[in-house]
Amino acid sequence: MTLWRLRGLRPEAAEAPPAGGGPRRLLEHEGAPEALRRALWLVLAGCTGFYVFDYGFRQPVMALYAVFGALPLILFGKLPGPAEERAVTLLLVLPAAAALVTAGTLLAVRDWAAALGLLAVGFAVSFLAAGGPRPAGPAPALQLYYVLPCFPPYAPEQLGDRLAGITVGILLTIAADLVLWPDPPPAPYRLRLAGAMRALSAYCAAAAGPVGGTAGAEAVVPERQDAERALTATRLSLVPPETRPASVSLRDRGLVHTRAAAGYLRGRIDDAVDDAREADPAAARLLETAAARLEDTARDLDRGTPGPSDGRLRTALQGFDDRRARALEVDSGPDPLRLRQDAAVRAVAEAALLACQAARIALGHRPEPCGNPSPSGPFAYAAVSAPAWWYRRIRLHLSPRSVLLQNSVRLAVALAVARLIAGALSLPHGFWVLLAVLGLMRTSAADTRTALVPAVVGTVVGAAFSTALLIAVGDRPLFYAAVTPVAFLIGFTVCPLLRPWWTQAMVTFAMVLLFGQIGAADRGLPAVRVLDVAVGGAIGAVAALLAWPRGAHGQLRGAVADFLDRAGEGCRTVTDELCRLAGHGPDPLYPARRAMLLAQSTYLQYRTEQVPQRSGEPPWGAYMLTGYDVVTGGSLLLGRHAGEQHAGEQHTAERPAPPSPTAAAELTALAEAVRQVCHGAAENLRGTGSSGPRDVADRAAGKSPAARTLLVADAEAWLTGVARDAARAEKSTSP
Repeated sequence: MTLWRLRGLRPEAAEAPPAGGGPRRLLEHEGAPEALRRALWLVLAGCTGFYVFDYGFRQPVMALYAVFGALPLILFGKLPGPAEERAVTLLLVLPAAAALVTAGTLLAVRDWAAALGLLAVGFAVSFLAAGGPRPAGPAPALQLYYVLPCFPPYAPEQLGDRLAGITVGILLTIAADLVLWPDPPPAPYRLRLAGAMRALSAYCAAAAGPVGGTAGAEAVVPERQDAERALTATRLSLVPPETRPASVSLRDRGLVHTRAAAGYLRGRIDDAVDDAREADPAAARLLETAAARLEDTARDLDRGTPGPSDGRLRTALQGFDDRRARALEVDSGPDPLRLRQDAAVRAVAEAALLACQAARIALGHRPEPCGNPSPSGPFAYAAVSAPAWWYRRIRLHLSPRSVLLQNSVRLAVALAVARLIAGALSLPHGFWVLLAVLGLMRTSAADTRTALVPAVVGTVVGAAFSTALLIAVGDRPLFYAAVTPVAFLIGFTVCPLLRPWWTQAMVTFAMVLLFGQIGAADRGLPAVRVLDVAVGGAIGAVAALLAWPRGAHGQLRGAVADFLDRAGEGCRTVTDELCRLAGHGPDPLYPARRAMLLAQSTYLQYRTEQVPQRSGEPPWGAYMLTGYDVVTGGSLLLGRHAGEQHAGEQHTAERPAPPSPTAAAELTALAEAVRQVCHGAAENLRGTGSSGPRDVADRAAGKSPAARTLLVADAEAWLTGVARDAARAEKSTSP
């Protein structure tokens, strides 16, 4: 996801109002209240500081920095949370803004020094997106706080005035935000999860029919479809960036884990229905208990607070395990198909318990400490502090395969080159060149090219109107002072609701109004604006063309395929751990987890790019679900059968004896077959046309007498579930 979706300058920033109806239809546009609030916010914060310093104290430098302290935060930033939370974020921005203004002022002594500083600042600020929407929101403004003072004239003696102006501008932004009417609160992500939990509860309860022998598999089709739709609504790519649970907070980590557990649960319910072979009332009762627990969790998510701890599902799960263990003690024991059915039902209950516990963590429940949880445990993240999680995020994205790193490098280089060119050509108002790079550059060459045309058209229109105004009015600052708040209020309310070029035209007109009051009204100023936007847009387009031109669309196949490869290897490493054949470090699933996070970030950026949706696009969610099943199911198996600790548990399970050599050989052969299935799905994505074995689920280890241990039955259910999901993904890709 690009950091530089500057508000109003991006094609998808706002939908155009329906044709016809005139001003009334504009007022009825769903984005009108927010646009009006931002326009009024800009007038109160930006114009107030500008007028006080320029006309009250005759301090044009302070005036300019006061308005530019507010303008980028209001127009270009998208800060999450209510006004009180935004105020805290902006107070943290204040010292960073002062440092950037100071650096820009001092490094303006030489063009090369300013460009090198911009290279470092551009990369560091862009990389803040690794921390989620809160640090990413003010990032465009932080870039501009360095850009504004890094151009001639080199005037370190003005540093005090610049710092005073930028400070007042940010403080006025906070104050105006607090006094204006509140934004309508966006629906929190937990409500989407509540809907998914409720749909999964209904699906789980319906699955008790086929398992208990009271209904056929076709009876659960409506509930299965409802669960699929509800889970689709929780996809992070469909959530507005400012409400996306992408921060390093434990709450957001819990929400993301809840979503992943819900997807895993849906797959396990599918398996339980598909594996239902004979009536089992006890298994049906376990599913009904799981459904009731999911319904309770849905209510907790609706309410926003965790309810009292409920051990019914854990007790029922333990009783089901005891029944399975007693069945193995009889001479003949249950048949392999019954073992497989019980393992599938148990996986549903365990997945439901996992989702409910993750939701409790997201809602504020803090599990009791339990020593040193294993890094491969499903709740290991609950024991990691926010600074440590920041470090993990940064380390993860310091990889050439990270789209966040690619975006940060591309933007930083483009800004540095633009600064050198603006200095070498001595372009007046070179600040506008860099503003154009920030506003127009996208994560792919195609998107950048698409944004460039309306930007240039809007700038030309705004420049023509501004030139006409300057010719008609001349050098009359008081006239511009009277027009500015009215133009800001009307223009920045209406233009964001129209086509993108309207906003560009308004930005050009606003620049002319402001600079016409600081110095003598220059009729050539609009033409300079057009030239700067054209130069900046061209630099951004060339940079996008040369550096990762296809954006996330060109990398998504490789990222998801790598995730599938690492997931397939995870099947082998987890199986080796369970069978005591080999040790693979503290977290056998670490490579798969790392590939999963990189694939997720690539997919999220892909969803923001203006790429035409083709009918032949692979089902990305289905492919990634295969990898999620490996990571989530493997963590649960290691926790249950390898004696690892999970957050919130007060004891460490005694590690059971490994399976017999015969059973271990069959299980590792199955794991290798599933690895080949995952590798085949990855190669199918890459376009090589190879494929793994298609009959893994039919020749699973659970059909042989050697599988008559709970460990092997559970592992076999996990592995065949992974193979089924990979096969479904490949099948949905086939023409």
